[in-house]
Amino acid sequence: MKKELLMGTALVSTLGAASVAEAVTATMSGNHQTGIEFDSPNGSADTNAQTQDNNFTVSLSETTDGGMTISSSFMLMNENAAAGDTDAGFTLAFTDGSKLDVINAGNASGSHDISVPGSAGAEGVTTATTNAAETGLDWMTGASKQGIEYHTAADFLADGLKMSFSASTDGGEAAGTTYRIDSHVAIGATYVTDLGDSAVTIGAGFSEVEGSKTNTAPSNDTGGFHVGLSAVTGDLTVAVGFADGNKVGTGVESSKEMTGDTVKAGIKYVSGDLTFNVGVASGEATDLTVGSVSGSSDAKDVTSASVSYAVASGVTAILGYTTVEASDEGASSTDGSAWYIGANMAF
Repeated sequence: MKKELLMGTALVSTLGAASVAEAVTATMSGNHQTGIEFDSPNGSADTNAQTQDNNFTVSLSETTDGGMTISSSFMLMNENAAAGDTDAGFTLAFTDGSKLDVINAGNASGSHDISVPGSAGAEGVTTATTNAAETGLDWMTGASKQGIEYHTAADFLADGLKMSFSASTDGGEAAGTTYRIDSHVAIGATYVTDLGDSAVTIGAGFSEVEGSKTNTAPSNDTGGFHVGLSAVTGDLTVAVGFADGNKVGTGVESSKEMTGDTVKAGIKYVSGDLTFNVGVASGEATDLTVGSVSGSSDAKDVTSASVSYAVASGVTAILGYTTVEASDEGASSTDGSAWYIGANMAF
């Protein structure tokens, strides 16, 4: 309780440091994407379905007399079972270019993972729920809602360098059989430089999460590192990334913990109104029952590509394709391919 009171006192005193106008500035943004996905899983019948991705975000901000900007946002999700995104906190932007996120701030490691091109479509192939292999770069990051994340200004310590630091405490959830976060610390960095005609970005992060479970304690908490590189030369973008770490499962895999690694690579090329994406991702993992010392191997290899066409300002038509090869517990599991055709309207 003492930690919560200290955090609340700090937030109130910070927000009240200077007078603020009676009405904040509000802006709206979002997108409406809809299309048809055609799935062809190996060993079962083909299916197709309409997919939706609709988001409406309201962003709020105001600047104090001292020049500090206070901002927050909330998202309304249409055609979704969830009532809305209510986990936003506050961001304090200081006059030196640095920022501080408070309340549900996030994980500094995940803030600096490199974006690796892949299909821009909404297609995907469902694999076995027990397959622990990951194909993203920040799958080992985590944070509770009672946390902060500090972002340095640009050119921190060296030209082109930005860094972030984050920490959180026990989120207050009731202890149960599912892994919960008790605390986390993380650090992340992004370095941007020019190499000939190319703009090169290097991103890296490290995260360590301490958690707990009733009944059986995890022998490995969630944590690890990632590193990636992106090079942009004119209309061509090439990116690669690698991640390695541990993760304790949730949901159907709440009784499992895993060690794994991920390798990703992708290319994006823009030609007028057309954008071409190609990406590959390979993940391997060994999952085991929490507290045990031996387990089995899972794997997932994903290849995807897409063509996007800018029909009009804010309107993009998308054709995407993804194929997945997977193995679970050392044996072949559900995999296959999927197509997507649709459009996105952003505002």
